[in-house]
Order: sequence, then C-alpha cells, then structure tokens
Amino acid sequence: MNDNDLLNDRRFVMVSSTASAVDPDGPTEFAYRESGGIIWGDYTGDTVVHGHFVGTRDGDRIELTYVHLTKNGDRAGGQSSSRIETLPDGRLNLVEEFQFAGDDTAHVSVCTEIRG
Repeated sequence: MNDNDLLNDRRFVMVSSTASAVDPDGPTEFAYRESGGIIWGDYTGDTVVHGHFVGTRDGDRIELTYVHLTKNGDRAGGQSSSRIETLPDGRLNLVEEFQFAGDDTAHVSVCTEIRG
C-alpha cells in the first residue's frame, strides 16, 4: 500500500468497538482525507456529535490523534494506531487500537469502508 492518497475521500462505518456498543442503524461514520501520507477528517454517529482527527499513514499503518464531543456533552480525545486490511471485494477495513487521554484502558474498534 504505497499510494500516497489511498484513503482520500473514503468513508468508513464502525462495526465493532470495545469502548461502547455500536448502533447498527446509526453507527459512527468517518470521512477520511489524505494527501501525501497526511491524514485528516471528521466523524459523527451514534455516540458522537462531532469529531475530528489528524495524523499520518505509512504503508498499511495509520497513526492518529482525535478529539470529539459526545451526545451527553462530554469532550474526549486520544491517540490511535490502525492497521489497514483489504477485504475480498476491494473495500478496506481499519482495525484500530486506541486509548482515550487520561485513561490507561486500551480499546479496539473495526471500521469498514462504505461506498456510494
């Protein structure tokens, strides 16, 4: 995976997370932008009113910092490290290990690319 803009204009939905239950009817959706290995974007969904992320990609590894506002009014942020996997149909999966700032608990989520 050497394409410098691999994730540009791709969207993903969260399908599982150890940090919270995922609403299958309204999962958190992530919109990615990428230019030359620099990544940024935003997300919203079942527990998040609005979130932003920024980071880098090197091959199939993504390193991000994120911050968001939850639906109950709390702010949260942290760091994540993701592995990109290619599905048989060509879509991408992001397997993310993340940790909220101020919390030692490691979490894992999986996001799957959506098209259309």
